[in-house]
Amino acid sequence: MRSVLAAMVLAASATTFDPPAVAQTTAQAANKPRIVILATGGTIAGAGASSVNSASYSAAKVAVDKLIAGLPELGRVAEVRGEQVMQVASESLSNEDLLKLAHRVSDLSKRADVDGIVITHGTDTLEETAYFLNLTVHTDKPVVVVGSMRPGTALSADGALNLYDAVSVAGSADAKSKGVFVTMNDEIHTGRDVSKLVNIKTEAFKSQWGPLGMVVEGKNYWFRAPIKRHTTQSEFDIDQIQNLPRVEIVYGYENAQRAVVDAIGTQPGLQAIVHAGTGNGSVANRVVPALQELRGKGINVIRSARVPAGFVVRNAEQPDDKYDWVVAHDLNPQKARILAMVALTKTRNPKELQRIFWEY
Repeated sequence: MRSVLAAMVLAASATTFDPPAVAQTTAQAANKPRIVILATGGTIAGAGASSVNSASYSAAKVAVDKLIAGLPELGRVAEVRGEQVMQVASESLSNEDLLKLAHRVSDLSKRADVDGIVITHGTDTLEETAYFLNLTVHTDKPVVVVGSMRPGTALSADGALNLYDAVSVAGSADAKSKGVFVTMNDEIHTGRDVSKLVNIKTEAFKSQWGPLGMVVEGKNYWFRAPIKRHTTQSEFDIDQIQNLPRVEIVYGYENAQRAVVDAIGTQPGLQAIVHAGTGNGSVANRVVPALQELRGKGINVIRSARVPAGFVVRNAEQPDDKYDWVVAHDLNPQKARILAMVALTKTRNPKELQRIFWEY
């Protein structure tokens, strides 16, 4: 008799409690943030010949649908769908690719059925893309750029956790209005400050002013907020940018000659040149006249530094006011180029350009 009663109780429990449980599961699914993953290629979509190939592999091989299917844990934190925007190694990205991606991010950010956007990207130029989006996409929705230092086929591959963290951050209410992020190695960085400083370690990305926070098991821990202008605070809008002015970088080094500057100065459409100087953005005495001549032709000169930390002080090392040059502040040469291209869509006045470099 007891066994019969027990069976009846179990049957009644199943009948009584299963429907609410199903309803609760459906409600939870409905409340999950809706995240779009835009894939561009890179190591996170790479594959090696064997599991021990962590540094030698082919990038941009795995499609976004396979990345998502291989990480079912994403379904715990968001409703995820993917879109393959391009499939390239990031060192080969062009200005046209950058614009294409940014326009797509902008379009998606305006949709009511999108709560956040994640971009999978090769690490070589990831910092440049993240900064470009930070400057030009007008949205308070979280946008997260993510990559990996090892392909998914390698032992201790970092891509899966990086992507999980990126989706988690993109779907977090507390990540809104903080600009574009880069999530790598459990850290949350602002796209403005972060740079790739190591080429074969998973802790490759660092910000000289420190990360914004960390993400651990899907929870964000914030320690600081971005101060420089970004996204909704920016005077630049990707919806109004269809082309980017030509800006080139010249590297400073011992025994540097003016020939490289002279050669670049003859390139058609050049509007600015970033000089990646030594120390405090120093420029060799042999190179200064070449840069002065370019400025005399209306080409802006931006003094940056090749050192990984610190910032360039105006009128130190070079009389910037006298030469009508611009200093890049704490932006490294590649990010100075990004800001220069964006700024030049609005103005070629060096005083205005300097104001922009202080504010962004």
